[in-house]
Amino acid sequence: MGDNVIEADLIAVLVAVTNAEPRVLTLADGFSLPSGPLRTGHKSLQAGLRAWVEQQTHHPLGYVEQLYTFADQRADAARSISISYLGLSREEAAKYPGALWRSWYDYFPWEDTRNGTPCRAFLLDCLGKWAGNSAVRKARIAGLFGAGPEWNDELVLQRYELLWEVGIVAEARRDRVVAGPTVPGREMTHDHRRILATAIARLRAKIKYRPVVFELLPREFTLLELQQAMEALAGVNFHKPNFRRFIEQQDLVEETGHFSSGLAGRPAKLFRFRAAVMDERRLSGSKLPIVK
Repeated sequence: MGDNVIEADLIAVLVAVTNAEPRVLTLADGFSLPSGPLRTGHKSLQAGLRAWVEQQTHHPLGYVEQLYTFADQRADAARSISISYLGLSREEAAKYPGALWRSWYDYFPWEDTRNGTPCRAFLLDCLGKWAGNSAVRKARIAGLFGAGPEWNDELVLQRYELLWEVGIVAEARRDRVVAGPTVPGREMTHDHRRILATAIARLRAKIKYRPVVFELLPREFTLLELQQAMEALAGVNFHKPNFRRFIEQQDLVEETGHFSSGLAGRPAKLFRFRAAVMDERRLSGSKLPIVK
């Protein structure tokens, strides 16, 4: 009978950008993503997810897309399916007990290269010992953790899975009883950090061809706030003049006629997203490059 049991859970990766920091809504003091059993009675999975997240976290969802479905065989022979979703929102005070907004770099500190990577030397040392004299392993490390132009910001899941394979993330020690040092980064329950890695990679890829970053910004914003939000998500710094030239050339935003106030120095122009851009990009299929 156990072989016929299939349990389905919904898992939500709810992302916001606050003060130039990508934030994710978590439960259990940051140990898990919002998750719970799939319930029937909704016209779609997304409708069910929206209702469930709002019930569990008291936080409304904005943009939502299905992320991935993870299947697992549990020890009791029951099959578990986790259907994950990526949602974009703006940070509000968490109203549910145990709900916290945390930087996603608390979980993946090596993914933030804006100001250097403090754990990089330790991480590469551990990987170097694992690689030994293997040319294949060395090439894999170089492909995933290469610095500068070699760094591919979208390979978040592949980097995490390599660290799990080597046994230097907390989940590897928990799942495989691996002893030894671990790289910095908060642990998460089950495969939630793997799901978060998948969400980060998806969003980093998406901001390059679809202007979903505007879902994370206030209705009016400065170009600096737009650049900082993009840099926060990508984990890299952009060249300011090139970035602004790119935004102007793509005609993504328009001036509102308003200026920022309450800031030191000269007030900055406020912009808003041109609603027509989304339809234009969807029809043309053109890719918006990230300018580093």
